[in-house]
Amino acid sequence: MTQQPVIIEDTYTGDVTPGGPAQRRRIPGASIVKLAVGEMNNNTYLVTDDATGKSVFIDAANEPDRLVQFLRDNAPDLELIVTTHQHWDHWQGLERVAAETGVPTAAHELDADPLPVTPDRILAEGDTVQIGELNLEVIHLSGHTPGSVALVLTERGTGRTHIFTGDSLFPGGVGKTPNDDAFRSLLGDVESKIFDRFDDETIFYPGHGKDSTLGAERPHLGEWRERGW
Repeated sequence: MTQQPVIIEDTYTGDVTPGGPAQRRRIPGASIVKLAVGEMNNNTYLVTDDATGKSVFIDAANEPDRLVQFLRDNAPDLELIVTTHQHWDHWQGLERVAAETGVPTAAHELDADPLPVTPDRILAEGDTVQIGELNLEVIHLSGHTPGSVALVLTERGTGRTHIFTGDSLFPGGVGKTPNDDAFRSLLGDVESKIFDRFDDETIFYPGHGKDSTLGAERPHLGEWRERGW
């Protein structure tokens, strides 16, 4: 059964819901489309290079029929499917989407085993995911899961940064962790690899819910550390 086409709105707020329209943010040289799927309100992201039309898809989380139709309609030159981490709600659509599109998949080695398909590419700290003329840097963030990754896209010309953080960083705090050691690891990585490197104008895009900026969250880092979550 053919799915109804996903409506994409060009007024971007970052507030999307399952069953509703996607939203597109246009930035110099690229576009970012955010679509929510599934009962856990997972965000998926399609990043497309304007110059070549090539794309990367982040987290084939759920509703595989809808995702396949969405990618057929909007990503004819899809080159890679990245899974940010091993938790089941972020890969329920992965096996079907990978099979239907024939596109290779990627994840960090420490989170690869639980995935329903073996990654074609293993991602590591400092790697570059090249999509057309876009280069997305891989950051390894340990704590929410052992092998969580974020992808960093820097705008050409402006230098503004966009980071896809999976479940490692949200508005209001870092992702859930199983114990105190994991919390300290995740907060330490988020501080040193994200907040210490990138400026307040940096936008980040989490695995659930709304986006935020580092400037909005930076004043609260001490509160997160003190409360322990």
